[in-house]
Amino acid sequence: MEFAKLRDAILEGDDKLALGLVREALGEGADAAELISRWMIPAMDEAGRRFQAQEYFIPELMLAARAIKAALEPLRPLLAARGAPAAGRVVIGTVQGDLHDIGKNLVASMLEGAGFEVIDLGTDVPSGRFVEALEKSGARILALSALLSVTMPEMKKIMDALVSAGIRERIRVMVGGAPVTQAYADQIGADAYGDNAGAAVTVARRLAGR
Repeated sequence: MEFAKLRDAILEGDDKLALGLVREALGEGADAAELISRWMIPAMDEAGRRFQAQEYFIPELMLAARAIKAALEPLRPLLAARGAPAAGRVVIGTVQGDLHDIGKNLVASMLEGAGFEVIDLGTDVPSGRFVEALEKSGARILALSALLSVTMPEMKKIMDALVSAGIRERIRVMVGGAPVTQAYADQIGADAYGDNAGAAVTVARRLAGR
C-alpha cells in the first residue's frame, strides 16, 4: 500500500477511504503506532495549518477530523493491547448552560488525531463533573468550551472548583469558544487559550510538555 494515500484521504475528508486504507495497511502487517505517528498525525497537523492559513474552513476541517476519527477506530484496540502511551490525557466539555458542541467535537477529534486520549463529557457539564472526571482519569489537561457569552462565567466557577478540590496545581486548563479571548483566559487564571481547533492541538502539546 502507498501510505501517502492515507494522508491524502484524511486531508480530502474521505472517511470511508481512510478507514479502508488503515484496514488494508494492517492486513499487510503495518505497525499501528507508525501509521499514526508517520501519516495520520502529520495529516491533522497539515489540516490545522491550512485552517490557520485560511486555505481550509470549518467544513473542510470537520471532514478531515471525521476521516481521522474513522481511521483511528481499528487502531485503538491494538494500541491498548500493547500499552502504547498517549501524547497525554485530556478531559474536555462544554460548560454548564451551553448546549453547543460543534467546536468542542472538532477540538476533541483533532486532539485524538494528534495522539491524545480524550475523555469527552459532552455539553452542559457542571463543575463537579469536570472535577470528578479529572480525579477518576488522572488526566492533567482540562479543555473548556463556551459558545455563549452568558455561560463564560461557568469557566471561572470550574477554576474555583479545581482549587476547592485541591487539584488545581496539577491540572493545566485550556479554554476556547467564540466569545472567549486571551484576556478572559488571563482573567480567570487559565493556563492557555486556543482561538481555533488547530491552535488547540498546539496548546495541548505545550501543556503536555511535548
